[in-house]
Amino acid sequence: MNYTIGQVAAMNELSISQLRYYDKQGLLPFLKRTEKGDRVFEEDSLKFLELILCLKETGMPIKEIKQFVDWCMDGNDTIPQRLEMMKQQEIHVLQQIQRTKENLTKIQQKIARLEREQKENQ
Repeated sequence: MNYTIGQVAAMNELSISQLRYYDKQGLLPFLKRTEKGDRVFEEDSLKFLELILCLKETGMPIKEIKQFVDWCMDGNDTIPQRLEMMKQQEIHVLQQIQRTKENLTKIQQKIARLEREQKENQ
């Protein structure tokens, strides 16, 4: 099944301009176009876009995402580079999770203190 840029934007809670920006940055070289030049997303395109958005949400810079996409387009010879990049991103995400857990603990401790103070002042 094929999807328009508008449909894909809505499905991924993105704006059409965001998708156009990603395309202009070279992140969507796999897209096909209609005779009028409109972008066409196929099922495989959606899966690839999902990975791109995942990498972006985990803090990977656009430049690195583009490198990953380029390697993917180059074929199987680049699997070692892609694997290493994903391993590095995994480390980055695990560090983010740890920092988030530490921040959550601090927030929970503050909530507990405030709740105690609230009870004492009643």
